Amino acid sequence: MKKTEISRKEFIRMSGLGLAGMAFASGLLGSAAAFADDAANNGGKSYLLKNVRLETGFVYEEGEVVHTKTELFCVAIKDGKIQSISANKPNATNAIDAKGWLMLPAFRDMHIHLDKTFYGGPWQATRRGQGGVKGMIALEQKILPEMLKTSTYRAEKLIELLQSKGTNFARSHVNIEPTSKLQSLNNLFKALENKKNTFGAELVAFPQHGVFYTDSVPYLKEAAKMNIDFIGGVDPYSIDGAIEKTIDFTVQLALDNQKGIDIHLHESGESGLKTVEYLIKKVNENPALKNKTFLSHCFVLGKIDKVKQEQIAEQLGAAGIGIVSTIPFGGLIMPIPTLYKHNVNVMTGNDSIIDHWNTFGSGSVLEKANTMAQLYGYSTEFLLSRSLKLATGNVLPLDDKGNQQWPKAGDAADVVLIDASCSAEAVSRISPVRSLINKGQIVY
Repeated sequence: MKKTEISRKEFIRMSGLGLAGMAFASGLLGSAAAFADDAANNGGKSYLLKNVRLETGFVYEEGEVVHTKTELFCVAIKDGKIQSISANKPNATNAIDAKGWLMLPAFRDMHIHLDKTFYGGPWQATRRGQGGVKGMIALEQKILPEMLKTSTYRAEKLIELLQSKGTNFARSHVNIEPTSKLQSLNNLFKALENKKNTFGAELVAFPQHGVFYTDSVPYLKEAAKMNIDFIGGVDPYSIDGAIEKTIDFTVQLALDNQKGIDIHLHESGESGLKTVEYLIKKVNENPALKNKTFLSHCFVLGKIDKVKQEQIAEQLGAAGIGIVSTIPFGGLIMPIPTLYKHNVNVMTGNDSIIDHWNTFGSGSVLEKANTMAQLYGYSTEFLLSRSLKLATGNVLPLDDKGNQQWPKAGDAADVVLIDASCSAEAVSRISPVRSLINKGQIVY
């Protein structure tokens, strides 16, 4: 086949774009056939992007950041990594045109339930069982057997939604309890295997129905020996009726199997605070869990007074316990600025996209960064740009002094292209995602 005769279909195939990349590819087919030849010769593992917008520094007026400088570059990608960043060559015929879109680190959703979702099926509004969380457990026990029949397919559709919002990695909690036993986990394994070249994940063995309230212990012990990363939990006092017994079991299971910990904590009263304090104590006693332990939601932090917030935030930071917040608002605004002040690792996720718990998830963690910025008045160029780290897993293109720190040659080619002039605008406007690249492969 002559270079000038290459078909659109063949170009996409050789470029490694595949069907998921067609929308992106349709605007890029002006690239010369030399790129296609190179992609074919390298198995689709190597290519050049031109007209890539990267942040290069801050503009100051009277000591205040008022603008973010950007320039256009060429970015070479090879074998899943950024090979080089060089001066832009807008007339390069061997490059894919990134059209001046802003390149940012790919997004990370660090709290989601890929294993149980209505997404990909008919619309269903939220359902609430009577009796709080225990009522929801009873509801789940009824509906899970039917949900499990389609959970692999729906997890894949949910992953595709996340990709369309710029996310290439998620921490997913997965039900481990007597109703689904290990089936929910095994179904999710299948979905992740099917998406392994385009999406990454780490898994939390999640006893949604309690560790002891329903006898999840044998299933958790079995799951802990499988390919999961964290031992989970939920409201030890209100579900299991015992803070220390449940936390002790969780900590020991994590230690025995060299896993991390990520516990859902919705309790906002005295029991919630005691759970936080006891977990801090256990992590301090077991340094192997430092920087591997997280509290998801942890609503109690939004209910205690400011002095106590400072004390707990300092203790969390010292113990290396992170907070994974879904950024609630209304009557429950979390002390995220205080957590940042004490170097607590704060991350976010969509939690539920559409399921029997919630229907408002958009799939966008950039939207979560926007919500955080609104809640705490992060409206300046500098603070908006810093808010991006909530979506990227704490990776920012510029450091606090405006020095370029990402991307660098050798970094993983996990990037998102956004229709925005800078990261501050991307957060403020929730700018549209134009493409997602995972380990060098254009997947959206």
